[in-house]
Amino acid sequence: MPFRCLVLAFACLLSACAGLPTLTSTPYVSAIPASSATELGRLAADFEARQDDNRSGARVLAQAAFALDARLALIRRARVSLDLQYYLLGNDKTGMLILRELRDAAARGVRVRLLLDDFYTARLDPVLLGLSAHPNVEVRLFNPFVSGRDHPATRWMSFATDFRRLNHRMHNKLMVADGAFAIVGGRNLADEYFLRSEGANFIDLDVLLTGPVVTELETIFDNYWNSEVVYPLQAIVPPSEPAAALRARFDALTSPSLAPAPAAPPEADMFGDPPLGTAIAQGRLELIPVRANAVADSPTKAMRSEDDDAARAHRPPTVAERMGVQLESARSSVDIVTPYFLPGEDGMDRIAKLRARDVAISVATNSLADTDEPLVNINFNRYRVEMLKLGVRLYEVSSEQIKRSLNLRKVFRQSRGRLHAKMALIDREWALVGSLNFDPRSAHINTELGVRLQSYELAHRLLDAYQVDNVESAYALQLKPGTDQVQWVSTDGDAVVHDAEPDANALVQLKLMLFSWFVPSDLL
Repeated sequence: MPFRCLVLAFACLLSACAGLPTLTSTPYVSAIPASSATELGRLAADFEARQDDNRSGARVLAQAAFALDARLALIRRARVSLDLQYYLLGNDKTGMLILRELRDAAARGVRVRLLLDDFYTARLDPVLLGLSAHPNVEVRLFNPFVSGRDHPATRWMSFATDFRRLNHRMHNKLMVADGAFAIVGGRNLADEYFLRSEGANFIDLDVLLTGPVVTELETIFDNYWNSEVVYPLQAIVPPSEPAAALRARFDALTSPSLAPAPAAPPEADMFGDPPLGTAIAQGRLELIPVRANAVADSPTKAMRSEDDDAARAHRPPTVAERMGVQLESARSSVDIVTPYFLPGEDGMDRIAKLRARDVAISVATNSLADTDEPLVNINFNRYRVEMLKLGVRLYEVSSEQIKRSLNLRKVFRQSRGRLHAKMALIDREWALVGSLNFDPRSAHINTELGVRLQSYELAHRLLDAYQVDNVESAYALQLKPGTDQVQWVSTDGDAVVHDAEPDANALVQLKLMLFSWFVPSDLL
C-alpha cells in the first residue's frame, strides 16, 4: 500500500508540472523553393522539362539498402535546405548516423529543420540539444512531454496523467532536400527499418519523388512546423550547458565508432536501377512519370472537439477518409499491404460493397507470431471469417515462412522479419503510399501523410516487389470446408495446413485475448 501511495503521489506531481510553456509569437517559417543553382534543383528541373503534362517523377525504394542510400545521398548533396519530419528517430547506429550527416550538412551552410514526434525521444535530449547547438539547425517537437522526459517509465506516468493530449501522435514520415526531392513512406530513422538490427527487421516501403508533388509536401511540412502543437526543443528542454559543450557531447554520441556508415549498396536494385548516390553523381537519374498529389491530416487532428455535426462538417477530410473514397472508386481490384488491419464496421461495409461489384480484394498483414502490435492482430481476428466468406484473399507474413524463402532468408539472416510497408493498389493503376495504417488509431488519433500516384509502371513495380501475385513468406488464410474455422496454408510450395495460429505460443494468445477485452479497439 505505501508503494502504491508513493506512485500515486508521484503521478500527481508529474501532472502538476506537466503544463506546456507559453510560446511567444514567432514569424512563419517557410520552405525554400527548389533552384537550378543547386545540383538537386538542376536534376529536378531537367526531369520536369521533359514532361509536357505537369507530371511528377517517382522511384520505388523497396530494398532497405537503397532506401538508406537515398537518404544519405540527398543529405550529402543538399546545398540549401533539408526538412525532415519523423515519428521515430532511433538511439542506434542509423539514428545517430543521420544526425551526424545533418550536422555536416549544416556546416556546409544548409538550413536544417528536424521535426520529431516526442513519443520515442526518451534519452535523446542530449544529442538533440547538441545538434540544435550547431548553426543553421533547428529541432522542434510535436506534442511534447514536459515532465519525466529522461526515462520511458516516467514518460508512461506522464502519459497516464495527460492521456487525452499525449495520446495524439504525429505518425508522418517525410524528408525533403533542397525543395527538389522528397522521400515518403513507412520507414522511420532506426536500424530495424534498414535491415541493420540483429533482432527483428521490417519489410518496408518508401518512394522517392520530384516535381510538383514536392511543392505540396513542403507546404505540408510548413503547416506542421508552424503549428500550435509544435514546440522548439529548447522551450521544452532548456540547455544547461554552453553550446560548445553540447556540440562536443553530440560529436561523441554520433562518432563513426558508435554510428558507422552502412556498407555500399549493390550496383543495382531489383529493378536494375543504380543507387541514388551513384545516379546523382552520373547525372542520369531515371524516374517514372506519375500523376501525383500529397495529402496529410491537420496537425491538430483529434485534439479539437468534434462532438457535433457542424464541427465535423467544417474540418478537412482526413487521410483515411480520402483513402476510403479512393478505394470505393475501384473498378476491378484492390490490393492492400499493411502491418495492421482493423477495418471496423465502416471498412467491412466498404469491403462488402466492393465485393458485390465483383472487385477482387487482397490483404497482406502480419501474423500473430510476428507482429510488433499483437493486440491489433487479436482484434483483426474478429473480421477474418467474414472477409473470407466475402471472398477476400488474406495473407499473414511469417518469419518461419521467410526462412523458407531463399531470397528473403539471405536478406533477414537470423533476425525476425515483420511487415511494416503501407500501401494500397487500386485497379493496378493507382498507388496509395505513406504512413497510414489501416486501423482506428491512424484513422482517428494519429496524424498521417500519404501520396496518391497514378502510374501503371509504378503500380506493377510495387506488385512485383511485394509479391502480391506470387505470394511467399506468408500464410494464405482459408476457411475449413463446411465450417467457420480459419486455416493457415503455407506458401512455400508444400501447402501445409494449420488449424491454429501458426508459430504463436498458446499462452501468449490467451494473455492477448484477455487484454483485448479491456483495450478498446478504437485505441489500436
